[in-house]
Amino acid sequence: MASTTSQRRSFWTWGLESEEPTDAQRRQHAGELSRRFGVEVVAPPIPHAEDLELRAPRVKAPASIASFCRTDNYERALHSYSADDRGPAVLGIFPNPPDIVAHPATEEELEAVLDWCDSNSYIAIPFGGGSSIVRGVTPPEDSDVVVTIDMDRFDRVLEVDDTSRAARIQAGVFGPALEDQLRPHGFTLRHFPQSFAGSTLGGWIATRSAGHYATNQTHIDEFVESVRMLTPTGWFESRRLPGGGAGIDPNRLVIGSEGILGIITEAWMRIQARPRFRATAGVTFDSWEAGYEATRHIVQSKLWPANLRILDPQLACDSAGLDGKQTLLIIGFESAEINQDWNIRTAVKIAREFGGHIDDEDMLIDDGTGNPTGRVGAVGAWRNAFIDVGGGLTAGLGVVSGTFETAVTWDQWPEFDAHVRSEVSKTLKEVCGDGTLSCRFTHVYTDGPAPYYNYTGAYRSGGYEEQQAAIKQSASDAIIRAGGTITHHHAVGKTHRPWYDQERPDLFATAIKAAKKALDPNGILNPGVLVDP
Repeated sequence: MASTTSQRRSFWTWGLESEEPTDAQRRQHAGELSRRFGVEVVAPPIPHAEDLELRAPRVKAPASIASFCRTDNYERALHSYSADDRGPAVLGIFPNPPDIVAHPATEEELEAVLDWCDSNSYIAIPFGGGSSIVRGVTPPEDSDVVVTIDMDRFDRVLEVDDTSRAARIQAGVFGPALEDQLRPHGFTLRHFPQSFAGSTLGGWIATRSAGHYATNQTHIDEFVESVRMLTPTGWFESRRLPGGGAGIDPNRLVIGSEGILGIITEAWMRIQARPRFRATAGVTFDSWEAGYEATRHIVQSKLWPANLRILDPQLACDSAGLDGKQTLLIIGFESAEINQDWNIRTAVKIAREFGGHIDDEDMLIDDGTGNPTGRVGAVGAWRNAFIDVGGGLTAGLGVVSGTFETAVTWDQWPEFDAHVRSEVSKTLKEVCGDGTLSCRFTHVYTDGPAPYYNYTGAYRSGGYEEQQAAIKQSASDAIIRAGGTITHHHAVGKTHRPWYDQERPDLFATAIKAAKKALDPNGILNPGVLVDP
């Protein structure tokens, strides 16, 4: 199948170069922020790759791999940061770029570059889209030679099994290109993380990403049938099976391994027919508590809606245009074969039993003829805000904002939410003067929700990094103390390591280290992530 060529990615902000804002747009936005926060906000000029002063590469690629290795400013700057720590990038600051960026196109080329790294004890960092927000692909500080291995040329759907509804897909394919190649066959992977446009299949598998489905098939785990991965000691490949009971599932060693055991090259993925029938409803509640109780009862009824996301009053106001007092519950169903009329009406009936408000005519149902459902009204407004993850306008403008997510059981949830809000709000007041904190459920399970918090505060001159660190520390401490997980779908990376070390069992860390020793005996792959080398 034909390869799809992606556009150049921005090295200083999220997204593509073609999507970057202009200097004029950034100056205008800086003025708006100045009026909002009552302090002068100045937009730094947009950096240009040719003007960057980067540390010279500390090694030269041998002739055997030089044809697909890059050392130019653009490539090294692009691979210097994960999405979360690009703050200095807009100022043209790149203190620790990789020495070489390799773009292998075949397994033979990948073997050659990994063998070169391993033979010389050079750090090797597997790279997909760079969308990690936990410093998952950021070169470690004070490191020796670093080679980033970008898998963007492994970008094809290689094979489609119509009978079993599975496809063999290369790991470096970006989300839109993957769907473009499945569409002519009438199939879809139907996995849409918020970073969909800027992330890859291999990255989804390596970080256990969560996608489109708010219930049931929430994580990439459920879609992986088998996986192929190159390690410094050889190839690791699991057998294609619908399920099995033969010991520990080998796929589970790869899924979530975050690049410390090997480089994923391809996977057989479970695919499905493209949905034709849809139904959507936006139900409002007079309180946050009533809304999440309705959510709990809907998910525990096992109707398995594709969308079951609740927005607290602050977020419903900010991104869906509500009045700041109402909670919004977005319910959505989809199917390739079955009309979703009964499903949506049953879920809405449950929501109404807990005080939900919606008129019958506001339940939008597509009977297969293409009627619009989730793209209108408050639901449509939230969808647009969710998809727009660009950071070019605010990058470098001193707005202290970010997110954190977790998961917790229903019995702990009310006290958990109160504790997290109290601690983070207190910190926002201390370090920013004040701020806003909002919450939504990105995914829900029969035994608990996965809350996702957004915060925004005013920048205090000269203290941006310190402010962000204080908020992250407060939120992470509160999550662990109250019984949640440090990450539901953003992976561990380097950012979450201190709290991950508290969460996971000590003997489990010992087992991971043993697996790393067996597959990566020289400890070259993505050091500092999950466990110490």
